[in-house]
Amino acid sequence: MKYTKIKKGRFISRPNRFIAKVKIEGIEEIVHVKNTGRCKEILLKNATVYLYESDNLSRKTKYDLIAVEKETKNDTVLINMDSQIPNDVAEEWLKGGALFSKNATIRREFTYNKSRFDFYIEDNGRKAFLEVKGVTLENDGVASFPDAPTERGIKHINELVCAFQDGYEAYVLFVIQMKGVYKFTPNDITHKAFGDALRSAQKNGVKILAVDCVVSPDEISIDSKIPIEL
Repeated sequence: MKYTKIKKGRFISRPNRFIAKVKIEGIEEIVHVKNTGRCKEILLKNATVYLYESDNLSRKTKYDLIAVEKETKNDTVLINMDSQIPNDVAEEWLKGGALFSKNATIRREFTYNKSRFDFYIEDNGRKAFLEVKGVTLENDGVASFPDAPTERGIKHINELVCAFQDGYEAYVLFVIQMKGVYKFTPNDITHKAFGDALRSAQKNGVKILAVDCVVSPDEISIDSKIPIEL
């Protein structure tokens, strides 16, 4: 997935979950934050951020905040924090033959019973649902999800168990929006109920996957599978 018209800035503050104040070329701007999660660990004062400049003149804000540099013990990690991107890069990954053949039929936002899953896939008799979760939380090389309690996330996982019991393959794909992590784990400190639901789902047939991404200011793509510790 590639962006166009990217600008570099300095993060100032985040008045609410939808907007941030950013200094761009010496001018303070109000920008849209494309992630409603807390992101307190990465959106720090004076952090280097990257913004997508929109051509839509009717917008209230000219820019979208899409990535941020995080200083770690050994390096500076670029984290894509655009919450709409994980599904796009997951689709590219699937179409490349990562889990199914390149001829698989892939449909997004598919309704099944009372559920709406991110992807429905058919491939040579196989029928599968896949739910995607974007991950921006990292600590000492460990990626974790969620960064805030998510009852919706638990609902999705429980519904995947039901789909598996109905005869479908079922997957949860954690798209870690950065490089430099060596494992993924549920964030039990923030929301143990989510971790419990994930562990239960794995025991009941749902496959849990985690992948990292190659990230640049104007591009993101899935790279490698990451070990999971539940």
